[in-house]
Amino acid sequence: IAPAMEQSSHTDKWVPRTELNAACTTIQPSRAGNRSVNNVAVAPGRISIAITRIAPTDSKAATTVAAPAIAQGMPTVKWRLTSSFPKSLDTLYGGSEVFAKAINEMSDGKFEVKAFAAGEIVPGLQVADAVQNGTVEAGQTAAYYYFGKHPNFVFETGLPFSMNQREYYAWLYFGGGHELINEFYKEYNFRSFVFGGTGCQMGGWFRKEIKSMDDMKGLKFRVGGFAGLILQRLGVVPQQIAGGDIYPALEKGTIDAAEWVGPYDDEKLGFYKIAPHYYYPGWWEACSMYGLYVNIKEWEKLPKEYQAALEAACYEANLDMMAEYDFKNPQALQRLVKNGVRLHAYSTDIMRAAHKAAFELYEEEAAKNPAWKKIYESWKKFREDEILWHRVAERSLSEFLNSNPGGAPGK
Repeated sequence: IAPAMEQSSHTDKWVPRTELNAACTTIQPSRAGNRSVNNVAVAPGRISIAITRIAPTDSKAATTVAAPAIAQGMPTVKWRLTSSFPKSLDTLYGGSEVFAKAINEMSDGKFEVKAFAAGEIVPGLQVADAVQNGTVEAGQTAAYYYFGKHPNFVFETGLPFSMNQREYYAWLYFGGGHELINEFYKEYNFRSFVFGGTGCQMGGWFRKEIKSMDDMKGLKFRVGGFAGLILQRLGVVPQQIAGGDIYPALEKGTIDAAEWVGPYDDEKLGFYKIAPHYYYPGWWEACSMYGLYVNIKEWEKLPKEYQAALEAACYEANLDMMAEYDFKNPQALQRLVKNGVRLHAYSTDIMRAAHKAAFELYEEEAAKNPAWKKIYESWKKFREDEILWHRVAERSLSEFLNSNPGGAPGK
């Protein structure tokens, strides 16, 4: 795009940047530190512009929407959002706070969302039920917590040996994944919005080294989602426990090992004090996508302007979470290693055994469950194509950079 020109999505003509600027009205930003780029105000973390239409260059007419205009004459709406996560997990639970703040500011306080941590309204693993039953209007959770209701709940969070974060975003947003998932959610009286992710997670904390699958047999291992069914086939005894309850269970010996997210969150929960062997990768969560569940009736009650604000706030929470984890995890990992944590990669034999068991499970489920097959076939085809593409450029560059991390050749 030429520096002084932008193209409108509503016309094939080019619009001078001066006219584009005139057609834009800034929204109150959610973060400090605004900067101006060519007279268009931008807030770090969110572009603070709302444009509904740019008219052709021979017309000066343009329709604009800005935060004060949205607020004028709009109803006051108050929602409660319950989270599956405790406040101590400030990046995960923090997604709810980022979302609530953005909604409140975009509506000039007319659409108020108040976030509640796990246990303040309902326990962390009852968020879906609370939204479904109308106890709360919205909930932040990980869908795979509810795979006991139906296996399809694993798709939004991500299947073991799935895709990386970017690839999964592509499937959800553009590959039809989220449409299929929300179609399934209708029978539970809620819909979902992508609400952040962690990237590839770590593979868990163990009291002793794990060199083969034989070392894992019989272990009571806290693990989330479908991974438990896969590990169960390999002799592991899976346990599903909410984040805030893992440390006491590990400390008392109720469980032998546990996985959670990654260095930053795991350090805060203190697992390294009991189980110093830290394994990677968390093959069961190549990415871990979180969702904002919204009661369908409450969603339909919202004015379109508030629905748009909610979706925009979800985008912000989504981008914010992944970037924050990528910033915090490297520092946390270095601190953990300095505190005596020992890092280990899962052996190739363990990875292959788990991979084989995972896809056997998926295919068995597809053969007997049409609802699963409908989403699985979409996921499977998209995954194949996406992995082929990422092998060309992304993986080759990543492999080179991992082998050559220094700033100069040979270092």
